[in-house]
Amino acid sequence: MSKTSRTSITVPATAKKGSIIEIRAIAQHDMETGFRYTEDGKRIPRDIIRVFTCFYNGEEVFKADFYSGIGANPLIIFTTIAVASGTIECKWIGDNGYEAVTQANITVS
Repeated sequence: MSKTSRTSITVPATAKKGSIIEIRAIAQHDMETGFRYTEDGKRIPRDIIRVFTCFYNGEEVFKADFYSGIGANPLIIFTTIAVASGTIECKWIGDNGYEAVTQANITVS
């Protein structure tokens, strides 16, 4: 697991049913491409977030695959439609057993 790992998501607290809502998710993660070497010539192993998935009341609404070109602390911004009150859960999976999950609640009226 990376030395630092902090995740957060920003979701509107309330929304009207059928409206478009914006979700922002960020993972602060010490990324390493796997292409760099130490001063003594040893390759530094890759350590990146590989998959991001967002679930809205248990249903997948967004998914992204990342590769070695991804920068550190990826910020993901996307939209979905407010259908019901409930939980929005974001999950990051990466190399070396990295896994992080963050949730936020939304009230739809």
